[in-house]
Amino acid sequence: MAMPEHPGRPRAACPGPTRRNFLRIGGLGAAGLTLADLCRNEALAAPAKRPKSVIWIVLSGGLSHLDSFDPKPDAPKEIRGAFGTIATKLPGIRITDLLPKCAAMLDKFALIRGLKSVENDHFLSEVYSGLPRTAGKRPAFGSVASKQFGTDSTLPPYVCLRQSTTDEFEFEKPYYAGSDHAPFRPYGDALSNLAPVKSPEKLADRKKLLAGFDDMRRDLDRADALVGIDRFRAKVFDMLSSPKVRDAFDVSKEPAGMLERYGKGGKYTHQTVVSLKYDWEASSFVMARRLVEAGVRVVTLSPGSWDHHSGAQAHIFDSYKLCLPALDASVSALVADLAERGLSDDVLVAVVSEFGRTPKVVDPGPGREHWADAGCILLAGGGVKVGQVVGETDARGERAKSGATTFQSLMATVYTVLGIDPAGSLPDFGGRPTHLLDDPQPIGELLG
Repeated sequence: MAMPEHPGRPRAACPGPTRRNFLRIGGLGAAGLTLADLCRNEALAAPAKRPKSVIWIVLSGGLSHLDSFDPKPDAPKEIRGAFGTIATKLPGIRITDLLPKCAAMLDKFALIRGLKSVENDHFLSEVYSGLPRTAGKRPAFGSVASKQFGTDSTLPPYVCLRQSTTDEFEFEKPYYAGSDHAPFRPYGDALSNLAPVKSPEKLADRKKLLAGFDDMRRDLDRADALVGIDRFRAKVFDMLSSPKVRDAFDVSKEPAGMLERYGKGGKYTHQTVVSLKYDWEASSFVMARRLVEAGVRVVTLSPGSWDHHSGAQAHIFDSYKLCLPALDASVSALVADLAERGLSDDVLVAVVSEFGRTPKVVDPGPGREHWADAGCILLAGGGVKVGQVVGETDARGERAKSGATTFQSLMATVYTVLGIDPAGSLPDFGGRPTHLLDDPQPIGELLG
């Protein structure tokens, strides 16, 4: 079943003088009601519902489930690792003691344990599309959302807040959804060009810059690519001239102390060299909140460095002493901030990683290696049922006891939250209808 072109676009309060409206006005004319009155009454009777948004926080590299949200405190030392555990707001549920803020509000989350991924390496196609590489190059879910809901707003519907240029970009592409549905990345020239212009001459320079896109036409053969460039060109100019867009990306407009609340000043270590410390990207969490508040549908970010293994200079436990408290501060602040602004039901926050880590600690180091059979996911808001743990791993944290959650079921849940049919399809490069997911069944405990 092909997806309708824009099923999620809100209907205008008064769509124009349709046949139905003429008939209704004919019957109401005796009462002195006009078309304007009819439109006004319809608008008042049916206020627009705020669309859903998603903040997708990717811990790229592989979060250890055993040292975060699925610890095994009663397991042997070579399983349970270096950290203690702490009680949470959910009775009987414990997580690592490096996450006290999340523990204190775990009733605001749904925790998924026993997530099973297909690939056991750093290929994030499952993270962004729900499907592994063997399923072919599928569009990232943000690109699907962009295509589904259109790009009529000056705000980009899909924003990627990852700053570094890495191979991970390969897995966050629109493919056959269309080039105009790629994520907007607000860094470097892209963001500086959103600064307000100070003269007509400067605005003319930007128009001239955008006109340079025309030069690309002679190098493009595909008609759909040309259409994408046309749409992209118009979209970029709208963004350049929109104060709403500039404000949404401007974290400096936040009140004093907001960045500190989100964890500004925190540090995280390089994944293999403990002496290398970097500033935690608290501002990306704040920007994500600003963007969804303004109406962006999908925001992705990839904070920190999570490909921890073992070695003489550093190992996973040393790194986590900084990484996990920084994550704890940002995630808890984001969820609390959205709640304070009345956005909890409208914004789904997800903390995801491509796989877990080996239950048995590896020496020397010590450390943990890649483990595809069990991982964990944290969800909040968006209307999903929170205050629960979905799934359970065995005593060693090796596998789900039954019915492992997959990335396809997770993505089907996300599509459902956004108002997209997970059983829908898009035409691929050859025009053949291609399902968004091979298994479109969402996680029933979250939506049922």
